[in-house]
Amino acid sequence: MKRGLIAATGVAAMLVSVAACGSSDGDGGSGDGSKAKSLTVWFMDGSNPPGWTKSVQAEFEQKTGAKLDVQVQKWDGIQQKLTTALSESSPPDVVEVGNTQTPSYAQTGGLADLGDLKKEIGADWSESLNKPSVFEGKQYAAPWYAASRVVIYNKKVWADAGVTEVPKTRADFFKALEAIQKKGEAEPLYLPGQNWYFFDGLTIGTGADLVKKDGKKWVSNLADPKVAKAMEIYKQYQAFSKAPKDKDEATPQQADVFAKGKTGAFIGMGWEAGTAVKANPAIEKDLGYFTIPGETAGKPEGVFLGGSNLAVAAGSKKQELAKEFLKIALSDKNEGALAKEVGSLPNKESLLAQVKGNPAAEAAAPAAKGGGTTPLIPEWAAVENAPNPIKAYMTAVLNGKSPEDAAKQVEADINKRLSQKQ
Repeated sequence: MKRGLIAATGVAAMLVSVAACGSSDGDGGSGDGSKAKSLTVWFMDGSNPPGWTKSVQAEFEQKTGAKLDVQVQKWDGIQQKLTTALSESSPPDVVEVGNTQTPSYAQTGGLADLGDLKKEIGADWSESLNKPSVFEGKQYAAPWYAASRVVIYNKKVWADAGVTEVPKTRADFFKALEAIQKKGEAEPLYLPGQNWYFFDGLTIGTGADLVKKDGKKWVSNLADPKVAKAMEIYKQYQAFSKAPKDKDEATPQQADVFAKGKTGAFIGMGWEAGTAVKANPAIEKDLGYFTIPGETAGKPEGVFLGGSNLAVAAGSKKQELAKEFLKIALSDKNEGALAKEVGSLPNKESLLAQVKGNPAAEAAAPAAKGGGTTPLIPEWAAVENAPNPIKAYMTAVLNGKSPEDAAKQVEADINKRLSQKQ
């Protein structure tokens, strides 16, 4: 899965020595760093576009008189690298962290409390985007951007089947897929059995929790009827697809399948349309996008909001300067500019209009308010490590097991992962 707009967890060993992680620049002292000569910021590869970065850097340097040292990191191995860097005496001052990773870094004490910053500039941050920045009631990061899945469809395939209107409800969507199926010239929907993040979105839509507390520990909640309801919806969608029930959207890449022009639609990230166009430029003229529709018109389906937060290292000696950077980077002007440049979802609902003109982002915007993430607990990361037991659950249901029996099949594995020492 491409990481330009989605949070991911690295598992490789640290690639760069700890000495290269520091932000020491000869400022000296251990004060608030408000008069420091430079500030080190770690961005992840693909997150900070050139126009936005240049503008923010110029504004920061002009306002503070300090230099901005931007260091771009690779996603592979970042969790171990960043965990190590945050534990050192000279960490990077500001770091980009995947939104679902934030609880892990907060739990270890690596992130500074930004409660005062939230009061100053974050009163109207979108609740759905800000929720991953909060751990145990404290604000340990600031929401930067997010992205979610949309329906990417082939207008020609739909028109050939007599479908001329974009679905407003899930039932409308199913009717459109039935029309394509009846026409018989294209696969209505490409949806492999293990598109886990689409399924996570469905659980958000049904109000399901994937974990629950048992005493002081977290355990699986996969047997919850609300989870079963989400899986039954997924099963309805998957019935329109010939994709393998035991593979995910990257095996093969669903955009490459769609690029062949014999598929009505798929559910994916906006950038995946670009992958399809690269494989088959002729398909570009037939591309369309719409919000994944929910049960009722006006209320989109639940979606997984992948994205990134910006945080200040607890060990940074330049706390005030770091917060000054966040005020600039997260200002309405710069949040809007980021959304406009790359089509990301900004951290305020009032800024969603900035994605106008980007059809994929326009389709994603209506679902942002009702979106969510995976469970925001440090223990969750182990659950998604390959082989993800929830993917096995999904395949089992699609192959005929009841959701209850499929949940029992993987429950022990999930609980074991949730009990791993962090």
